Amino acid sequence: MPEIQVVEAAFGGLLGLLIGSFLNVVIHRLPQMLERQWAAECAQLSGQAQAPGEPLSLLRPRSRCPHCGHAIRWYENIPVLSYLALRGRCAACHATIGLRYPLVELATGALFAWCAWRWGATPAALAWSAFAATLLALTLIDWDTTLLPDDMTLPLLWGGLIAAALNLNGVPLSTALWGAVAGYVSLWAVYWAFKLATGKEGMGYGDFKLFAALGAWFGWQALVPMILMASVIGAGVGIGMKFANTLREGGYVPFGPFLAAAGLTAMLFGPEAILRAVGL
Repeated sequence: MPEIQVVEAAFGGLLGLLIGSFLNVVIHRLPQMLERQWAAECAQLSGQAQAPGEPLSLLRPRSRCPHCGHAIRWYENIPVLSYLALRGRCAACHATIGLRYPLVELATGALFAWCAWRWGATPAALAWSAFAATLLALTLIDWDTTLLPDDMTLPLLWGGLIAAALNLNGVPLSTALWGAVAGYVSLWAVYWAFKLATGKEGMGYGDFKLFAALGAWFGWQALVPMILMASVIGAGVGIGMKFANTLREGGYVPFGPFLAAAGLTAMLFGPEAILRAVGL
């Protein structure tokens, strides 16, 4: 019944707001954790002693204001509401809090609400909600750092295969498996063709793994419309940034956010809708 759908969507949206608050932590801290790990490994290989730093994980230490170090209290960390109550400023030093934080929470809440509306209170809704949350986090991490961490892309890949095995994503396991293979190999081939032709790297290995994950979730048939959408939008954004002189050093535009956008579009509207949108 529609009433049940509304209740399920409301609970899904509330859960999404809470998960979105945690995603902000993941987006901010995971790249820092990886950098520390790589620095420790380099120091160990070179035989150099590394000065111990404050332990850093997704749960510790408590979130703090980057300007004054004020430890954020629980009632200052309520998704969206705390941002509005504080008028977008730190409670201690009144420094501006980035608008991204509530936007990530709202986006995650909207995606979770849509999944609950579409699939109800089912394991499929949870699976697709996790898919959407992972893509959202990967989008912002890659945009900020040009990194697509294995800690997220590989679980996303395995999650797609497991969802297919449990019949949660509507894709047969064999189709999901070959989708993962085709996604990885196709971008791997493009990477090496570009590198052999120009001597430069056109993308990172994380892009291969992310596209393999999308193939696992949607099957090999969906790869063409998704890569078409990602390429067209990515090229358009890159050209626009070049004319606006806003390209980062080296002229790189990360490809992961556009792959993720194609994946979310395929989840919301279906891969066929992408082809119809471009007239194919």
